[in-house]
Amino acid sequence: MEEFEIFVENMTSCGGEKYAKRELMEVTGESPEACVKKLSPWPVIDVRKNQEGDLVFLCGDCNGNLIRYTFTG
Repeated sequence: MEEFEIFVENMTSCGGEKYAKRELMEVTGESPEACVKKLSPWPVIDVRKNQEGDLVFLCGDCNGNLIRYTFTG
């Protein structure tokens, strides 16, 4: 098991990124994919690396609600 630091941004359809609820958490898991599967109520829409090289997962529902999980460090 590895320990991951994740920056979580919960965005609603009406508020978007500007009003996202943000939190930093530490999670233990076998992989980033396993952690997102355990944490997210919705399926993964996209996986990519940001400019800093951090792994970013975007999960969402069909109503415009999104959660972005950024694995830092």
